[in-house]
Amino acid sequence: MRRFAAADLPGTLPIFPLGGALLLPRARLPLNLFEPRYLAMFDDALKTPERMIAMIQPVEGPQGTSRLHTIGCAGRITQFSETDDGRYIISLTGVSRFRLVEEVEGFTPYRRARLDWSSFARDLGAEEKDPGFDRPAFLDLLSRFFDSAQLSSDWDSLKEADEELLINSLSMLCPFEAEEKQALLEAPSLATRRETLVMLMEFALRAGGANPDETPLQ
Repeated sequence: MRRFAAADLPGTLPIFPLGGALLLPRARLPLNLFEPRYLAMFDDALKTPERMIAMIQPVEGPQGTSRLHTIGCAGRITQFSETDDGRYIISLTGVSRFRLVEEVEGFTPYRRARLDWSSFARDLGAEEKDPGFDRPAFLDLLSRFFDSAQLSSDWDSLKEADEELLINSLSMLCPFEAEEKQALLEAPSLATRRETLVMLMEFALRAGGANPDETPLQ
């Protein structure tokens, strides 16, 4: 995938508010686009050099009101296909997180916003490492969490995956609440994200009546 420098990142991007959807740098998020406004967003994004879309979660307020979280993650369109019924199946590869500055008025059917990338320069670098990562203990907890949640996985692939890919993919795929996903997105480092992920899995096991402490994790 193309590497971006800070100077390459656009000041304004189309935004796709989607609750429960998490994109992280260098990870891939599949999306199924079918609403006319998002089909238009996709067509317009493809015409730009960056081919980027900004993913961000909405926050539901009282009496049906809604606002957007402050922090999201932008991704580059790296794969797409069109279905017979006019939908697009696309893959976004995460580039960098951003801070939402303000929405921009315009004539597009989709929303656009001005973004500030300055707090997330680390996202544009090489894969992040987690020096404190204990893979056997982590996978043991993950196995019990998956059993409790009745999820399945390719365990051979998990045992071999690089730590960033493993932690970020699980953060995106595990069935956590939207605010829990946001906490994983906003984690300042891979180690902090792993610690948050462990805490969420342990909490889910306690809530389900399982014992999360068979193998203690830090």
